[in-house]
Amino acid sequence: MTRIASTSAQEEAMSPPDFREALMAKGAYYHIHHPYQVDMAEGRATPEQIRGWVANRFYYQINIPQKDAALLANCPDAAFRRRWIQRLLDHDGHDADGGGIEAWLTLGEAVGLSRDELWSQEHVLPGVRFAVDAYVNFVRRADWREAAISSLTELFAPEAHRSRLATWPTHYPWIDAAGYGYFRKRLTEARRDVEHGLEVALAVCTTRVAQDRALEILQFKLDVLWSMLDAMTLAYQLGRPPYHTVTDQRVYHRGVS
Repeated sequence: MTRIASTSAQEEAMSPPDFREALMAKGAYYHIHHPYQVDMAEGRATPEQIRGWVANRFYYQINIPQKDAALLANCPDAAFRRRWIQRLLDHDGHDADGGGIEAWLTLGEAVGLSRDELWSQEHVLPGVRFAVDAYVNFVRRADWREAAISSLTELFAPEAHRSRLATWPTHYPWIDAAGYGYFRKRLTEARRDVEHGLEVALAVCTTRVAQDRALEILQFKLDVLWSMLDAMTLAYQLGRPPYHTVTDQRVYHRGVS
């Protein structure tokens, strides 16, 4: 049987401006549009829901440097590594900069969570853990260029940070203002990271097949972020955390070797 070429293989590549526009269009599926995020932005979230989000998102935050380290381990391009390594420093900290993880711990304290609680991962829902682990494992196995493209959800992150800075102080006066440092910090870092990620995508995705693959990778990352919020919705909005029919204890696993 003669194999029929895929639609992508037959189509002409998008021009760089059109490809960039296609990437930007994926912002329609960014997790800022998830009902859980909308409720937080519009002041409908309870303290438990805010704390649940902060605690679960912390698992994502502590995995970002490990994800970036895995990408660097697969990358033979020294010039690329010199630029990308800044992402590890942004999250792990360096010199007088405590880094994004430290800033997130401060956010946790601002909403009423202790550092020990966050580090223990006792609140991390299995659905969140599975989604984050899927992302890290993708980066570990992927070509480093595809791994870099998966970070392009940063295209849409500044909008989320600006929204929180604009709405949370009004809606949630009980949150200590010291906790908002992470969002302010990421406004400039995310903009720089986006420029680098777009450079990579535009440079390597010069065929329609490669461009469609990049869009699929970006959608995968959007799926990860959306699925995290689906798990939080069940646990903190619908009152259906894992095993809720058999126990009120957080029995879910915290990691297996």
